Amino acid sequence: MDEARARHALVAAQVLPGAAARQARLLALGENAVFAAGDLVVKVGRDAGLLDRARRELHIARWLAEAGVPAVRAASEEALLVEGHPVTVWHRLPDAVRAAEARDLAELLRLVHALPLPPGASPSPSPELPPRDLLSGVERWLRLAGDAIDPADAAYLRERRDGFAVAAAALTPHLPPGPIHGDALPRNVHVGPDGPVLVDLETFSADLREHDLVVMALSHDRYGLSSEAYGSFVETYGWDVREWSGCTVLRGARETASCAWVAQHAPGNPKALTEFRRRVASLRDGDETVRWYPF
Repeated sequence: MDEARARHALVAAQVLPGAAARQARLLALGENAVFAAGDLVVKVGRDAGLLDRARRELHIARWLAEAGVPAVRAASEEALLVEGHPVTVWHRLPDAVRAAEARDLAELLRLVHALPLPPGASPSPSPELPPRDLLSGVERWLRLAGDAIDPADAAYLRERRDGFAVAAAALTPHLPPGPIHGDALPRNVHVGPDGPVLVDLETFSADLREHDLVVMALSHDRYGLSSEAYGSFVETYGWDVREWSGCTVLRGARETASCAWVAQHAPGNPKALTEFRRRVASLRDGDETVRWYPF
């Protein structure tokens, strides 16, 4: 999905006046195209397979609002399917007053991790709040990569996926399982005039709370998050997931998924292909000190 196709779906959805839809500003283009117009934000999903996820995100937003957790709020309770693309509408947040910091994320995670499961959910899979399956997208991302990547690298990642899936299922958690954000990074926190707010609720899950904490540990080890920032995260949250014996398993699963996610962009993006090769080489070499980069 490119911007032109996403914008065409936005206009066809008729959730914005025609002129506003055509002139809406593109904020992001990934799994979703995110457009802003006036006091609304519209998300256009990549394909119809994301419709259930879009519906669940609306459910989660409503649940968080009822629980008093600061999070982005939906402007419509319905997810539309327009020309094969899920479309949802959200209230636009006020302009940020500063960049989100690790401690802001930790404060919000403490609130989320204190919540019981939402009505209708359970620790087993449910339509409302499923388990956090980090590895579910690996096959699709590798398939999208096609011939742009070395088949041996794709086979290696599939083997890693299978191994870590088995290992993760056998973990004994340190924290009580329950609701998690699922992609807990400062980029998914918006700091407005009223304080930090959670955004991007698509990966909310019912699973090990450690999933949310391993993300930041990996950010420190692979993506250049400073020791000071990571220390503030741990201090604010109240526990360092690196003390847990299962940390290496969840880290390995997330690294595997992150490599495959980059692979899908390789066919049309030389920087993505370079980064994919860097990441796979570091995993093959067992070198946890190799820095990974956005592309």
